Amino acid sequence: MDLVKSHLMYAVKEEVDVLKVQIKELLEKNQRLEMENDILRKNVTPDVIASLPNSQQGTGQSPSPHAS
Repeated sequence: MDLVKSHLMYAVKEEVDVLKVQIKELLEKNQRLEMENDILRKNVTPDVIASLPNSQQGTGQSPSPHAS
């Protein structure tokens, strides 16, 4: 029984390590995309922003999928 428990704990730890790396990469990518979005919004004309679908008028935030 201890062997099964040890094997499962090892497998879970490996998966947690993989997920931590993925989370770190996604956070970094998100930060880069937010910076890029801010730069683009600052350098585009207001009429272009207004023509974007689901535009939040320069807030950089997407609408909530649960908004009513």
